[in-house]
Amino acid sequence: MRAVLMAGGSGTRLRPLTCDLPKPMVPILNRPISEHILNLLKRHGVDEVIATLYYLPDVMREYFRDGSDFGLHMTYAIEEEKPLGTAGCVKNIQALLQDTFIVISGDSLTDIDLSAAVAFHKKSGSKATLVLTRVPDPMEFGVVITDAQGRIVRFLEKPATSEVFSDTVNTGTYILEPEVLQYLPADTEVDFSKDLFPKLLAKGEPMFGYVAEGYWCDVGSLDTYREAQYEALAGKIALETGYRQIEEGIWIGENSIIDPSVRLEAPLLIGNNCRIGPRARLSAGTIIGDNVTVGAEADLKRPVIWNGALIGEEAHLRGCTIARGARVGRRAQLLEGAVVGALTTVGEEAVIAPEVRIWPSKKVEVGANVTMNLIWGTTALRNLFSQRGVSGLANIEITPEFAVKLGAAYGATLKPGAQVQVSRDQRAISRMLSRSLISGLMSVGVNVQNLEATAIPIARYVAPMLEVDGGIHVRVHPEHNDRALIEFIDSQGININKSREKKIESSFFKEDFRRARVDEIGEITYPARTLEFYGAGFLDHLSAQALRNSQARVVIDYAYGVSGAVLPMLLGKLSCEAVVLNAALTTNTPPTGKQRESLITQLGNVVEALQATFGVQIFANGERFTLVDEAGAAIREEQLTALLVELVLTDSPRSVIVVPTEVSSVVEQIAHRHDARVVRTKSSPTALMEAAASITSVALAGSAEMGFIFPQLHPGFDAMFAIAHLIEMLTKQGRSLSQTRQDLPRIHHRHHVIHCPWSAKGALMRQLVESHPEDSLELVDGVKVHFSNEDWVLILPDAGEPIVHIYSNGQNRESVERLARKYRELVQDFTRDRR
Repeated sequence: MRAVLMAGGSGTRLRPLTCDLPKPMVPILNRPISEHILNLLKRHGVDEVIATLYYLPDVMREYFRDGSDFGLHMTYAIEEEKPLGTAGCVKNIQALLQDTFIVISGDSLTDIDLSAAVAFHKKSGSKATLVLTRVPDPMEFGVVITDAQGRIVRFLEKPATSEVFSDTVNTGTYILEPEVLQYLPADTEVDFSKDLFPKLLAKGEPMFGYVAEGYWCDVGSLDTYREAQYEALAGKIALETGYRQIEEGIWIGENSIIDPSVRLEAPLLIGNNCRIGPRARLSAGTIIGDNVTVGAEADLKRPVIWNGALIGEEAHLRGCTIARGARVGRRAQLLEGAVVGALTTVGEEAVIAPEVRIWPSKKVEVGANVTMNLIWGTTALRNLFSQRGVSGLANIEITPEFAVKLGAAYGATLKPGAQVQVSRDQRAISRMLSRSLISGLMSVGVNVQNLEATAIPIARYVAPMLEVDGGIHVRVHPEHNDRALIEFIDSQGININKSREKKIESSFFKEDFRRARVDEIGEITYPARTLEFYGAGFLDHLSAQALRNSQARVVIDYAYGVSGAVLPMLLGKLSCEAVVLNAALTTNTPPTGKQRESLITQLGNVVEALQATFGVQIFANGERFTLVDEAGAAIREEQLTALLVELVLTDSPRSVIVVPTEVSSVVEQIAHRHDARVVRTKSSPTALMEAAASITSVALAGSAEMGFIFPQLHPGFDAMFAIAHLIEMLTKQGRSLSQTRQDLPRIHHRHHVIHCPWSAKGALMRQLVESHPEDSLELVDGVKVHFSNEDWVLILPDAGEPIVHIYSNGQNRESVERLARKYRELVQDFTRDRR
């Protein structure tokens, strides 16, 4: 039987280990990963292997040659001009594949039973069988759902957190019939998961998933690389190393000399021709390659040391990785997660801080304290982007240094000379971070249009007018005063999509972005009349006559935000009577949630005392607001969403309303009254903005939780325009807020938050999908279970925290409480059982 070994990967996230080595040649227990895969194939009856190569192909060819030394016949297919993708490289050798064949990744470590997978493939009559496994955190893999017979019914490549509906993932190992390759174009970059498998599913071709037992690890990062080493050493996967086990858990190669005073602690591995000096201490988890010298009194705790390295006397190594031929000086310290590239020299008494990466052939001077990656490196963050941008603790996680790097990473995804607008709220932390971002952008030759302190709706509105390639907005996080939020927008003012985020993330991780020459450094300009442009559009989309004839008196609490410098001027042009509260711009932190509640109480009192038409509090840098009716009662959350929908559809019947999937079903009831249509999207700002911009006849998009979009002005959340439009609609319709509220259907909707570890989210979603009838499920975002038109529950994993959101909706309070209680207990029991 033939197998195709996909071995073209460059292993970007494993740099600096892969700077001069293709990812499949990175060693596990002193043998390349691909060698372990070849041994697996040989055990299961494969006698011929075709390796597809792209990155540094000669390294693998020179190591394996014709494969005879490894008991196989090996040939090579090299992608000379461009990468062809996982499926394209197999299509390229279609003439060599006449019978059933295996495709397997050369950079994953596994001992799955390939014979059983092939038998399942033949028994099921499958054209394409995906070998699957279950993992705690499926977000970095392709998630797959099969029916009871194993037939694949749905899959999603590298889902966002809220999209996870199973913990069963694609291992990158496939058993294929040669005819499936007919669905692929020749000499084109195509992928199995993104291109071939969706096509087979659409054509109705028999495609099955085989859930394999055994060990599988995608060695995709430096952390997982070390973990795979430790797990292999602990015997979680049986690998052939060729070393002799001298006692339980201790393997030592030939011709290695170990001083009798050395302390060895199992499990550990020492390769061939090594020298371990007197009184050295080798703790459990230590892995030493061939031809390594360890000096006297060195203290090694779980390092991974490659062939030919030299470790000086009294050196301290802690959970680090040292590549081929590196030199570590006397009394040097390499701390947890540090990586030293091939042929690098670390001087005596130097300290390499945790997680620091040093690229190959560098020299660390004697006594140096290295706390940052040297020249080029990668940063092992869990997620750079959250649900709506990059966020973290202000000046702790999101620092000026971080912002400079982020600005350069973003700029590196654009062409030199590109134009990027940068805006912010008025807080001091935002000013500091925006200046750092601007420095990073300029360093890679990107020009900056600095809008300075600007409400984010204005920044979104003017982006197309300024003809920028994108933009950045910096502000204090709307829900967390101690966190900064950095949002990226495209040329139309919409938050960038996941694909763009991944490009920025990849650039950020690699740090190999370009550096502009002195004469190519970007320039800063300060666009004028942006407020004038926004104001003109603002007024053009309102009925000036209706507003001027309005007898409305509105009390507006600006909560010390930038909107206080904008909206009063615009309302003044429309002769609207507005009483202003808390409009002073301050550079300190915005009000906390508790303080904002106190301000809403104050707002209600003022509205009641002045007998005003209504009151409103604006926050989140001009995106969100809370209403107070003429009696001083607050209108928020689902009631605020329903009220806006009712007013907008009365004004524009038979139009389209776009809301996120978690919003109450009362929206559909109101839409039915007005012969309108409701479109539900994923629970993300980007999804709402893209839908508002692309779907025709949208009159309103959003929710009270995120803000409201009026796409006739711009496809972004805009509290300022919403308030002016609200005055207009109430005037035209002759209604008050309290009357409109009374006209709304009864809302029975609850939201609960339950702790759920990251490692349990995928399994929880799979459990929910498998335990409910298929026709009751909706998988737009999270898992939504319908019991009737109005009775449903949504379990939505949070993108940034180890929690899940449970939204329950029903015809009455009792049914909502019953559903909420049932699914809270289900999630709690599930997470408790997995501890």
